[in-house]
Amino acid sequence: MKGQLFVISAPSGTGKSTVLGEVRARLTGLGYSVSHTTRRPRPGEQEGRDYFFVDRETFKRMAEEGSFVEWARVYGDYYGTSFFSLEGQLDSGVDVLLDLDVQGARSIKEHFKESVLIFLVPPSLEVLEDRLRNRGTDGQEVIETRLKKARKEIAEFNRYDYVIINDELEQAVEEVQAIILSERSRTGRRAPIVKELFGL
Repeated sequence: MKGQLFVISAPSGTGKSTVLGEVRARLTGLGYSVSHTTRRPRPGEQEGRDYFFVDRETFKRMAEEGSFVEWARVYGDYYGTSFFSLEGQLDSGVDVLLDLDVQGARSIKEHFKESVLIFLVPPSLEVLEDRLRNRGTDGQEVIETRLKKARKEIAEFNRYDYVIINDELEQAVEEVQAIILSERSRTGRRAPIVKELFGL
């Protein structure tokens, strides 16, 4: 049985990385496709766990060679998801969780029609602004750019299968888990197991 692809998108500062980390720690049989990026690592991020950090020349060469199922330039840095990492896991029956922006989610849906798209939103733009400021990694101009982009991204919510409001971390994590567990229990996914168990 082939694995299921789950994509989570959210405006910068919504808490997506924290939610993803919790979901990955709690659910079994859930792979994570590590993206390539040209941006510098943030404190606590590890090579190969959070991202594959590469220089622009390497990234552009990989893009030209068709190594990425999707890639985009976000806030001046490049991000890409490799076919090799993704298809290897799916073909071995592992469900894969992807962390992508709106543009990347759209590209994934074009290549993998059965993918499940989940959009995480903040409780308000004011809360989002507070979260961005409290990160302490960006100046005023960058924060304003991120807020402007957040408004545009949130307007794309109807392209997603599910929308979760990340007001309370534990609730958001439980909702993502519930979506994944529900999708795993769909008749189409369970049919081979039921047929084998009961000789149908």
